[in-house]
Amino acid sequence: MKAWTMALACAATACATPGASMAQTRGPVITVETGKLQGSIDAGVASWKGIPFAAPPVGPLRWRAPQAPAAWSGTRAASAYSHDCMQKPFPSDAAPLGTTPAEDCLYLNVWKPMARTPGGKLPVIVWIYGGGFVNGGASPPTYAGANMARQGVLFVSFNYRLGRFGSFALPQLSRENPDGMLGNYAFMDQIAALQWVRKNIAAFGGDPANVTIIGESAGGMSVHALVTSPLARGLFHKAVVMSGGNAQTAASASLQDAEAIGENLARAHGIDPAAPDALARLRALSAEEVTDGLSMIELFAPKPGPRTYGGPMRDGMLLVDQAKAYASGNFAKVPMLIGATSADMGGKTGFMIAGARDASAMAAAQKVPVWEYRFSYVAESIGKPGAGHATDIPFFFDNAAIKYGAATTPRDGQVGKTISAYLVHFARAGDPNGGGLPHWPRFTVQGDELLDFAADGKAIAGRDPWGAEIDADRARATKP
Repeated sequence: MKAWTMALACAATACATPGASMAQTRGPVITVETGKLQGSIDAGVASWKGIPFAAPPVGPLRWRAPQAPAAWSGTRAASAYSHDCMQKPFPSDAAPLGTTPAEDCLYLNVWKPMARTPGGKLPVIVWIYGGGFVNGGASPPTYAGANMARQGVLFVSFNYRLGRFGSFALPQLSRENPDGMLGNYAFMDQIAALQWVRKNIAAFGGDPANVTIIGESAGGMSVHALVTSPLARGLFHKAVVMSGGNAQTAASASLQDAEAIGENLARAHGIDPAAPDALARLRALSAEEVTDGLSMIELFAPKPGPRTYGGPMRDGMLLVDQAKAYASGNFAKVPMLIGATSADMGGKTGFMIAGARDASAMAAAQKVPVWEYRFSYVAESIGKPGAGHATDIPFFFDNAAIKYGAATTPRDGQVGKTISAYLVHFARAGDPNGGGLPHWPRFTVQGDELLDFAADGKAIAGRDPWGAEIDADRARATKP
């Protein structure tokens, strides 16, 4: 299995158990560049959901860079999530979607505290979900931003195209788009969402000059991609990578490889890829036909026959050689938090854990402020050791009670309060420390420091206890 396939196959998301919904009231009206939005208020938090940040990518806009959303007249209701992006839901997905997937999906959501916050504009946190670039969405309850907003930040989540809608190439598309904006539509959507934030977030009370991006798994890989992408410069000011690997695996295929895979998809639907109308016929396929059962399962066990899905591709324009960008210093030098869970994919010397350590070292070598973490805490109701992939998400967002419901213990809740407070401090000032929290030392290669959110619920700083083992494993792997 290729490295990028292994990485994407790892990219699961955290589960969510919908909690009891509290009564909502009509919220304030906000005016963005395309019109007025009416949200809702719930327990002191205002939210606006289902806000279009790009035109629906359907019909002739399928496999095109995101286009500007249309303006509307009157006041648009914004109290419910819109569709998550088209996909076949993953039956073992730990974060079940809250909406029905559809191709018309480029919407985002905003939460803000109703209470006045000292200091003027609010820091902004923008969430990028995982799911192997084939599954996932912004609607799972575990991803809700209300509890973060209660701590004095403005929280944003958004959808980006997935599977063959998010990563696709064909020679006819290349000829149609000589500017090179083709293939990596998922990442184009992410950039479009961040551009929307820059233009509109001040209307909600957010600070467009203080934006933190945070992503987990495929979302963490996306953060590495955005940090190193020339097209994303200036759109964010801090970055958090949760289980995003070693910054070398978001894309490895070339455009030519991807075009060949696109031709395979055409043939699978009885379309001659060389025919003049091949692209039009592919765009005429239903969303279900294009999806064709693709989900995380197929990343683990691909169907026999020619490949019809290839994932993100390195285009040298939006997605670059990330390891080279970090090594050369040609990336956005913003403060970073980087980490993984203690029982993450690949084990203690594998892709996620060793990758977080490697990525921290690459950033630190360029004098970038970086803090590494390891999440070792397991919710008490689970009753077994080892924090699995994505289990840190509900604690980062102080949503343990949403995830675990009535089984949530006081210690679970306290861990969420602690780790989310670090995230809020980081979003405000570019340093996770403050507010009486245990000190989180800045990472250095020499010191190899990290903060472990330990199994007993405490935040413990120190030298990485697995560092020597990771180094020894790497030395064995590279020995002739």
